[in-house]
Amino acid sequence: MIVKMVIPKQHGAWAMLLIPYILGIFASTFHLIHIPLFIGWFFLYLATYPLIMVVKGKKVPFYIKWALGYLAASFVFLTVVLVYDWQMVFFGLAMIPFFLLNIYFVKKKNERSLANDLFAICVFCIGGLASFYVSTESLTVEGWNIALFSFLYFAGSTFFIKSMIREKKNTRFKWWSWGYHAFVIFLLLFWKESWLWTLPYVPSLIRAIFLHGKKLSIVQLGIIEIVNSAFFLLLTTILL
Repeated sequence: MIVKMVIPKQHGAWAMLLIPYILGIFASTFHLIHIPLFIGWFFLYLATYPLIMVVKGKKVPFYIKWALGYLAASFVFLTVVLVYDWQMVFFGLAMIPFFLLNIYFVKKKNERSLANDLFAICVFCIGGLASFYVSTESLTVEGWNIALFSFLYFAGSTFFIKSMIREKKNTRFKWWSWGYHAFVIFLLLFWKESWLWTLPYVPSLIRAIFLHGKKLSIVQLGIIEIVNSAFFLLLTTILL
């Protein structure tokens, strides 16, 4: 009998899982330890969905079984990483406050709030920091930049998706979304030494403005975000 895996339903989160981690590798140097680190990180992410279902009180025995299974798999691979460098445990500890905040929003039945999404993005950015640190054994400015670049991009995606679905009739939120995307461009123009660093974020600004109000399905929005994320990853990797 084929067992269907329990996986998170937030499809956009897969890009958040992958992109900061990949950028962390490109900003440093790939080592074999990146493989068990990613597998452990992957299973740790898978465990979050059943854990949240348990908090919600839905099919508790079923979801506890899956959560424990994922956590056990994660523990096996992350133990290899900790043997390699025990200080990697601090990245896991840094994620805990953000996960607890996510649990708080779930308990308050407000898990779709903007703040909750931003806290979740912080967790994925820490994954990028871990990817950078595991090969460099230090957190330089370049490593922190990876986390910041990722946060700026995915926060924009959050604004865009909400402005197209839950907040599509909220004029104030539309201006927040457009303002945020424009702010990122101006920030990078004045902060980075080259204007080229604005290029990974330009398509996000364009789609936020010109697609607002368009009747697009969830599938269409998903495809747009996949293409935009691939563009962001490609250009940021080149610039690194």
